[in-house]
Amino acid sequence: MGDGFQRLIVDAPPSVLSLSVQAAMGPVRQPKRSQFSLLVRHFLERFFNHESASPDGDGKTRLVQLAFAAGLPGLLVAVYLWPLYHPFPGWPPGSTRVGPPPFWLQVNHHFFFVIYSFVVMGLITVFEWDLFFPDLLDVLVMGTLPVPQRRVFMGRVAAIGLLILGFLFDANFLAPVILPMSTDPPSLMLLEMGHVAAVTASGLFGASSILAVQSVLLALFGERLFRKVSLLLQGAAVTGLVMLLLLFPVLSGVTPFLLQSGNRMIYLFPPYWFLGIYQQALGGPSAVSEFHTLQTIAWIALGSMMAMAVIAYPIAYLRRVKNLVEGAVTRRNRSKASLPANAVAHTVLVRKPVGRAVFHFINQTLMRLPRYRIYLVLYGGVGLSVLIASVLRLSVDRGQLRAQASDDGIRAAVGIVAFWATIGLRTAFVSSGNQRGGWVFRFTHGRPAHFAAAIDGLRAVKAWVLTSAMLVTALVVAVLRFVAPADLLTLRATAAQLLVGAGLCVLLTDAVFAQVLIVPFTGESSGEAPNIAFTLLKFFTFFPFVTTGAVAADIWIEQSWAHFSAAALTVLVVHLWFRYRHRESVRINSQQAEVEEGEDEFPMRLGLRY
Repeated sequence: MGDGFQRLIVDAPPSVLSLSVQAAMGPVRQPKRSQFSLLVRHFLERFFNHESASPDGDGKTRLVQLAFAAGLPGLLVAVYLWPLYHPFPGWPPGSTRVGPPPFWLQVNHHFFFVIYSFVVMGLITVFEWDLFFPDLLDVLVMGTLPVPQRRVFMGRVAAIGLLILGFLFDANFLAPVILPMSTDPPSLMLLEMGHVAAVTASGLFGASSILAVQSVLLALFGERLFRKVSLLLQGAAVTGLVMLLLLFPVLSGVTPFLLQSGNRMIYLFPPYWFLGIYQQALGGPSAVSEFHTLQTIAWIALGSMMAMAVIAYPIAYLRRVKNLVEGAVTRRNRSKASLPANAVAHTVLVRKPVGRAVFHFINQTLMRLPRYRIYLVLYGGVGLSVLIASVLRLSVDRGQLRAQASDDGIRAAVGIVAFWATIGLRTAFVSSGNQRGGWVFRFTHGRPAHFAAAIDGLRAVKAWVLTSAMLVTALVVAVLRFVAPADLLTLRATAAQLLVGAGLCVLLTDAVFAQVLIVPFTGESSGEAPNIAFTLLKFFTFFPFVTTGAVAADIWIEQSWAHFSAAALTVLVVHLWFRYRHRESVRINSQQAEVEEGEDEFPMRLGLRY
C-alpha cells in the first residue's frame, strides 16, 4: 500500500516512536515540491484557516465538516426518491399508481439537483469572498520573499480553481451513483450525461457569477467603494440563494405551468436554463420545445460569466494590491448624526460609565472589523430568506402566475426575525479574535471581572441586543402591513403582533445570553472543535418551537385584551426570572480566583487552590 493512500486513512503518525522503529524508517526524506505547488497549498489552507471559517484554527476539521454538509443532501434526496419510483400497491393510502411518477414530477426531481448545485456553489463563493483577493498580510509577507509576483498570482488563481472544482465535485458526485438505482431510467447513459452536465454547469455559473460581480465592481470602482457595498452584496447573495432553496417546493408547483405555457419568466431565471440542459439530454416524447432554448441560453450565459470573471479578476487583483501598497486615505470625522442617538442611549439604556463603555465598544468594533459583520450578514441573509419563504405563496390562477402573502407566515414573521437577530448577534459577540480590544476590560475590571463592573457591562450588552432586535422586528412588522389582509390590520391584531415581537425579543435575549459572562468580541478559543451537527440540531429543534409559538401566541392574544394583559405579565415574570438567574451566574463567576495572563482557567474554575 502506497504512502499516499495510507495518509488518507491514518490521520497522523504516533507522536513518540521507539529507537528501533526510527532506525528502521531510515533517513527522513522531505517531499520535493515546487514553489508553485507550495503557494497553491498555502492559499488553499488559507481558505479554511481564516477567522470567519475556522475561529479555533482547526481548518482540517472545518474542511471535513463542510465537505459532509455539502455532499449529504444530494445523496439523501437521491435515496428518498426510490419509494416514488418503486411504489408499493396501495401505498401511499389511496394511491393506485404502479409505474414511475408522471413526467413533470420527474422534471421537478431533476430541478432540485440543479438548484442545489447552484445554491451550494454560490454560498461557498460568498463565504470565501474576502479570500479570493490578497490582504495586507499577503502583500507584506509575499513581497519580501524571492517569489515572482506573477507566480503568486497564478498560485492564487489555481487555488481558487481547485476550491471551486473540489466543492463542485463534493456537492454532486454522490447523487449520480444512487440515482440510477432509485429511478430506473430508460437510458442510464443519458441520465448520467444530463445530470452531470446540468449540475456542473449550474454550479459553475453560481460560483463564477459571484466571482465575476466581485471582480467587476473592484476593477471598475476601486477598493473604497467596493468596501461600502461588499457586505450589502454578500447579504443579498446569501438571502437570494437560501431563499431559492427554501422556495423549491413552491417553485416545483408552478414549474410545469411555466414551461408548458412558454412564460417569459423562465428565460429570466437561471436555474431553468440548466434544467433545460438536463431535460434536453434526456429527451423523450413529453419534452417541451422550450428546453432547447433554455439549454442554449445556459451555455451562452455560463461562457459569458466565466469570460467576465477571467477578464475582470486580474484587473481587480492589481487594483487591490496597489491599494494595499499605497494605503487608503481615511477620514475620521465624528458623525453629528449619532449624537442624539447616543444621548438617548445614555439616558434610557446605559446610565453607568461601565455600561456606556461596553455599549460604545460594541458599536465601534462592529464598524471597524468586517469579520464580525459577516456573521450578521450571514445570519441576516438566512433569516430574511426564511421570512420570505414563509410569507410568499405562488399559485396559478386562470393561466396567470400570482403571488400572495400567507396569513400564518405574517404571524410567524416576528418569531423568525427575533430568533435570527438574537442568534446572529450572539454568534458575533462570543466569537474570539479581538484580544487587542479587550485588554482594557481585563486591566480595569479584573479577570474575572468584579461583580459590579461585570453586571453593568453585561446589562449594556443585553440592552444593545434587545434594542437592535426590537428595531428590526418593528421594521419588519411595518413592512408586512402593506401585504397583510384586513383582519391583521385591526388594532387588537396589531397590538398582539407587537407584543409577541417585543416579548420574543426580550425572552430570546435573556435565553441566548444567559451563559454569556464576557464582554463581546473578547472571548478566547476554547480549544475544542465545534460540533456543527449538534449546532444544527439545536437550530432545527428550537427554531420551529419559536415560530410555532409565535403564531399560537398571536392568535390567542388577539382574542381579548385580557389575554393581552396575561401575556404581558407572563413575559415580565419570565424576564425577571432570567434576570435573577443571570445575576447569580455573574456573582458566582466573579467570586472565582483571579487568573494570571496565560494561565489555564480550568483548575481554578473547579475551585482548586495551589
